[in-house]
Amino acid sequence: MKLDPHNPILHFALALLTGLVLGLVYSWKLSPVTYVDANPSILRADFKDQYRLAIAASYVSTRDINRARARLDLLGDADPVAELSAQAQRMLAAGETFERVRPIAQLATDLQQGFVSIPFTSTPPASVADTPIAETPFIEEMVATETPFTESTPLFEQTPLAPPPDFTATPRPTLTAVPGPQAPFSLVGQDTICDPTLKDGLLQILLMDGRRRQVAGIKIIVTWANGESHFFTGLKPELGNGYADFLMKEGIAYSVRLEQGGSFVPNIATPTCTDANGASYTGGLLLTFQQP
Repeated sequence: MKLDPHNPILHFALALLTGLVLGLVYSWKLSPVTYVDANPSILRADFKDQYRLAIAASYVSTRDINRARARLDLLGDADPVAELSAQAQRMLAAGETFERVRPIAQLATDLQQGFVSIPFTSTPPASVADTPIAETPFIEEMVATETPFTESTPLFEQTPLAPPPDFTATPRPTLTAVPGPQAPFSLVGQDTICDPTLKDGLLQILLMDGRRRQVAGIKIIVTWANGESHFFTGLKPELGNGYADFLMKEGIAYSVRLEQGGSFVPNIATPTCTDANGASYTGGLLLTFQQP
């Protein structure tokens, strides 16, 4: 079949193809699209994660919670706290160290509670005990007494300075040491939770300081005969800054230990509960730890 060079349809198709090629060359090579001052909400999901990491790192340095909140709003997330918590859990699941995840978790916790919390440090603080400070005696000079000017009196002559009075330094009172953020936690409650709406064998852990404020960023270690699991409080701020949980299996004895020390709870197992119809089901446990 021979094409007619005078066919108008052929001319139209060739013109359309030529225009398409020239448009692609112009848009990709000669004048590609350049984004200037683009809104972060159009970023790809992995770039949004990097943006949140940058916001969290800046927040750790400046402790400006209002600026961090305003920057997160630019991402257009429906729930910024939930997104931060989800990213922290994804990073831990991917094998990231908690030192890298900590800024994300801390920012989520502070946004949830509405104020800047004291940053968690991994080194124990020095004991707070001030020794008496000896003060340098303050020597009070006597003002030179002036004598009436006469011709026989030399100019600028002053009487001798009086000797300084005796001064006894009074030591300042010593400060009483108070438990810091590194004070050990003690187990203050171990309750069986019979709630059919919860997952079977759910071990819930709650950590509080001496003022009953929940504490985030504490590493919890759960061990059993054939394994070990590590997780942290504060990664689910919607349930509490000092909250963490772990799913237990029936017939296995677990031990719970806080890396910060102070408590070791052995022989934890799933309890058996009974519903209103008399049927048995696997319940959960709630362990509550508190600093002195």
